[in-house]
This record gives sequence, C-alpha cells and structure tokens, in this order.
Amino acid sequence: MIWNEAKECMSRDEMANLQGARLRKMVNRVYHNVEFYRKKMQQMGLEPGDIQGIEDLHKLPFTTKDDLRDNYPFGLFAVPQSEVIRVHASSGTTGKATVVGYTRRDIENWQECVARVLSMVGIHQNDKVQVSYGYGLFTGGLGLHYGVENLGATVIPMSSGNTKKQITMMKDFGVNAIACTPSYLLYLTEAIEDAGLLDEIQLRAAICGAEPWTEQMRKDIEARLHIHAHNIYGLSEIMGPGVAADCEHHNGLHVYADHFIPEIINPDTLEPCGEDELGELVLTPVTKEALPLFRYRTKDLTSISYAKCECGRTLPRISRFKGRSDDM
Repeated sequence: MIWNEAKECMSRDEMANLQGARLRKMVNRVYHNVEFYRKKMQQMGLEPGDIQGIEDLHKLPFTTKDDLRDNYPFGLFAVPQSEVIRVHASSGTTGKATVVGYTRRDIENWQECVARVLSMVGIHQNDKVQVSYGYGLFTGGLGLHYGVENLGATVIPMSSGNTKKQITMMKDFGVNAIACTPSYLLYLTEAIEDAGLLDEIQLRAAICGAEPWTEQMRKDIEARLHIHAHNIYGLSEIMGPGVAADCEHHNGLHVYADHFIPEIINPDTLEPCGEDELGELVLTPVTKEALPLFRYRTKDLTSISYAKCECGRTLPRISRFKGRSDDM
C-alpha cells in the first residue's frame, strides 16, 4: 500500500518543481531568521534571490554537526521559542549535545513520513505496533509512536529493555509489527525461541533502524521469526526516523524527497557524484520550520538511484550504507 501516491509517485519534473518552490521559501526564511546562515551567505556573496530552484542548491553552504554544537543550544532555530512545541537532543557523548526543535507543522510532517514507512511495510489501521525504541530525548520512540497513531493503527509504547515483558505484551496483545534496533530484535528472537513461544507470536513485520545492520541480519531475522523486516533511516538533525525506508523489494531506501532533498558528494572534493556512484549523503530538509538546515553532511556513505522502483514509487533510493566518511 502506498500512503501518499501524489507525493511518492510523482514524476521527476514534478518533484523538482515542488522541491524548488520549497527550497526558495526555506532559504528566504532562513536568511532573515538565522544569523549564522545569513552571515555565511553574505560572506559568499549570496542572496536569497540567487536560489531559484534545486539547480542552485549547490550554491548553498554545507552544514556539519559541529555547526550545531557551536550554536548550542538554540542558535540555529528559525522560529521564536513560542512556536517550538518539542525538543530532542543527541546523547552528547562526544561533546555538546546536538539539540533539535520542532514546530507543530514539523511534527505533522514527521508523522506523515513515518506513516508512509508503515504503509510501505504493510501495516494497516487494524494492526498493533509495538514501539521498542527508547523514548525521551532520542527521536526513535516518539517518532515511530506518532507515526503509528497518524496511520490509525494501535501503538504499544513499550520503549526499550525488559525483554520478558516485551514478549508477554507481544503475545497477549497479538502484536503484528515491532519497531526497534535490529540487534535488539535478534536478542528478542533468541528469547522467544528459548521460551518456545514462536507459534504464539503474531508478528509479521519489523521496522529496524538506529544502527547499521547487514542484509544477512535481515534475512536471519526474517527466517527465524517468519516475518518481513525493513530498514528505516533517519537522524535527529534532519527529523528523526522516517527520512527513508525500504519497500518489499529491498532495493534501496526510498527517500521522501518532497521533504528532504538528497545529494551524494565526494567527501574529499565536495563535488557531486553521479548516479549509482558511492559518496557521502547530504540532506536539505526543505519543510522543516524550527531547524531548517542547508546541505547537512550526514557522513554516511551510500549511492543514489532515480530509477522507478518495482513497487511503483518514483522516489530516489539510497543504497545500504557502506560506512562513514569520517572513518575513512
């Protein structure tokens, strides 16, 4: 099932026009509301009117995680604090936490993107989804939670840990899908097998992310639990989980390009890579209100394809990540 055919199946020209309109609006708003970006643009001799469409995206400066830390906590916000209805943050284990904010519209767009993922996975309104990502400042738990509610399915907000209770709720509630890290799902699988409860579990789908995992791990999970497992991608700086996900064909992760414009660049030269060429993923969230970022360098290494998928979606697809540019 495709949640939003109008956006997920539009032609490349239609997508480019929509992205261009949203990019122009975003650049103009950021220039007038975020001093950090205004100064950067002025130093480059760049004005909002110089950005007419996505063909001008390359003119904008890159943004890095250090830029968020240097402007900690709210220096990159583009709206007054009265419009920020939620804040998330990274753990800050390697320095200051990266703080992200959301307006009411940001939350609605996030819910929309996660609903698209859930629909892609085959989850329906009558299903029960156990969210076993951590809740709190981490975006995983609440990101999936609100997406499930937006879809109209029933959410079981388990959070992470307490494996015995996870399995009990899964069995007693008749849970149909679970959202968690792939490593925890493997651990759950072992616990379910050890308890002899495989035949009493009604799971048929899993949405896994928040850490790297291999195609072999996916196949292992699917074979042992008799389900289909899908990869979900996101990062708090851009939105959280729901930036991209893979469909039943597992031939790349569909990027919701009407919200996040993807680029692949050579991490050394910063020049654009060609289609299917390995490079660093750069994302520009053109609909974010509280924290719109120019060309955010994710450091994730991947490639991109614009070919139409067998599932019918025309969204660009990124391949499984091959590592990180800061580890090279």
